[in-house]
Amino acid sequence: MRTPTIAGPTSGALPAREHLPVNIAGRPVLDVVIPVYNEEKDLEPCVRRLHEHLLRTFPYGFRITVADNASTDTTPEVAAGLASEVPEVRSVRLEQKGRGRALRTVWSGSDAPVLAYMDVDLSTDLNALLPLVAPLISGHSDLAIGSRLARSSRVVRGPKREFISRAYNLILRGSLAARFSDAQCGFKAIRRDVAERLLPMVEDTGWFFDTELLVLAERAGLRIHEVPVDWVDDPDSTVHIVSTATDDLKGVWRVGRALATGSLPLDRLARPFGDDPRDRELTGVPGGLARQLVGFCVVGVLSTLFYIALYSLFRLGVGPQIANAAALLVSAVANTAANRRLTFGVRGRDRAVRHQAQGLVVFAIGLALTSGSLAALGAATGDPAHSTELAVLVVANLAATVLRFLLFRLWVFPERPTSRNDR
Repeated sequence: MRTPTIAGPTSGALPAREHLPVNIAGRPVLDVVIPVYNEEKDLEPCVRRLHEHLLRTFPYGFRITVADNASTDTTPEVAAGLASEVPEVRSVRLEQKGRGRALRTVWSGSDAPVLAYMDVDLSTDLNALLPLVAPLISGHSDLAIGSRLARSSRVVRGPKREFISRAYNLILRGSLAARFSDAQCGFKAIRRDVAERLLPMVEDTGWFFDTELLVLAERAGLRIHEVPVDWVDDPDSTVHIVSTATDDLKGVWRVGRALATGSLPLDRLARPFGDDPRDRELTGVPGGLARQLVGFCVVGVLSTLFYIALYSLFRLGVGPQIANAAALLVSAVANTAANRRLTFGVRGRDRAVRHQAQGLVVFAIGLALTSGSLAALGAATGDPAHSTELAVLVVANLAATVLRFLLFRLWVFPERPTSRNDR
């Protein structure tokens, strides 16, 4: 189900990815936000170390923004002192707590084309910063995250935090079908044009903010780049694990329910770019009905081979009718999924369950045809050879193929008028 597009500055498709401008006078390419709450001791060493690293390694203009989340100690004074002393540093004061609120506020008002954030403890090695933002500057990716769970990452932390982190990411994979590996690492970046569309959709203002941002971006088909990082746990971290985990689970439930009911306006970002190679009309590459026929035939051949292998396997233990039904059921599910994506170009999870249910109806028709063929063969010959059974089943499947294609094209995956908002 598609939700109505909400008019306003965030509606409409994102522009095509391209290399970001890096030589605009007076405007930094990168804005690194450091959200803080009562960090009077760690703030100055963090900012100076980050500033020195950027001066030494980052080839473009940059800014460091300290986002103070209603601190009650001398953090605001430390931030103001750094901003007055270091030209590339500025400070922003918020009167309400919340990491997500701080990031939303600063990112929404920044003029830098690449926006990033990192935790004040600098647990992540700064050598990963340039690899983090480079794919965004080049136009290759839309978001980038540091991952402590990648194979080549080198991480030092206690077993409790390791368990919690991996368990949380398993929950995201199981409940929200997330494919990114590390949602909680405080080391992320996003292109500003992407943030302008995504931020209005993110509800959370606390620790779940960036997880929600990533889930929505992934569901909208945006490209997320992952960078393996070296990471050392901060034993003095002030994060309250239990309350944070509870809030995260509430966020998972809220986002999962919204995705299931279709209440999120992801059509603003579906098919976001004009440079998707799958959307191009190329000379020599069939399109429309011809392209669908080619794709359907390829999937059909592979499905038939898969079906024959399954039937032969099942036939070792059961009779021909049961073996045929089981092999046809399994291959039908795989066939519907493959045709959905490859033949008819349906992307994402929208209506996937409905498509599979309709595919099972098509499967029932194929089952009736093939089962009827087997029954007729048995009545005619009594005890047919295995090769004869296979030949009859192949012919019956070929006869059902034409009907299957018509049902897929006209009923299961009908073409819908393409509106401006769909592109």
